[in-house]
Amino acid sequence: MSSELATLGTADLGFNLNPEEIADLELFLQEMGRWNQVHNLTAIEGGKNLVLLHLIDSIAVLPIMRHFLNMANPQIADLGSGGGLPAIPIAILQPSWNLTLIEAIRKKTAFLQHVRGKLSLTNIQVLSERVEAVSKKEPGRFDAVISRAFTKLTHFLELSLPLLKPEGLVFAMKAKRADEELKGVCMDDWRLVADEPLQIPNLAVERRILVLSPVRKLPL
Repeated sequence: MSSELATLGTADLGFNLNPEEIADLELFLQEMGRWNQVHNLTAIEGGKNLVLLHLIDSIAVLPIMRHFLNMANPQIADLGSGGGLPAIPIAILQPSWNLTLIEAIRKKTAFLQHVRGKLSLTNIQVLSERVEAVSKKEPGRFDAVISRAFTKLTHFLELSLPLLKPEGLVFAMKAKRADEELKGVCMDDWRLVADEPLQIPNLAVERRILVLSPVRKLPL
C-alpha cells in the first residue's frame, strides 16, 4: 500500500512520509480492516475507501493544527474517537504531541488499546469513558480538542469547554453543513479563529476545519 498512500494524496497534501511512518499507517489500516470484520468499527470497507475516507481525511487537518499548536508538547483530546480517527494518524505523524482518545464504547476502546500496543504509540492515552466524566476528573487539561463526525457543533463545543485550558482551541472537522451549524453557535461565547477548506485529493466531497476558541468571561 506504500505507493497507494502517495498516489491517493499524501504527497499532494505536502507530506513526505518516511518508511517508518508509512509502515505504521499501513499497519493501522490493516488492523482496522481486520477488526472491522468482527467488531463493526466503521461502515466504510475496502482498501481504497479506507485510505481516502479515513487516513487522508484525518491527516489533512495537520497543516492547520501545526500552525496553531506551536508549543513543544501539546495536550490534545479526541472526543468520540471511535476507530482512532483522526487521533491515531496524527499521533503517528506527530510523535511529540500527546493525544487522549476518549471513547465510551468498549469494543472500540479495546481496538484503540490494541493499536496503541501494536504500534508502540507511547504518545496516546485511551479513556473508556464518556466525555462528561473526563471533564469532571480532568478539567482544563487540554491545549486542544478535536473530533471527526462526532456530534453537532454546538454540542461538541459544550463538551469541549470544560476540557480546555484558558487559551485552548477546538478543531472541528466538518463537511458542507458547517455554515448551518455555525449559525447555532453563540459568538458571545466563542471566537471563530479560522474556517479553512480541506482539499482532500481524489475525493469529491467538501471538507472544512473550523477552529474556535472560548471567550472567557470575567466573573461578576
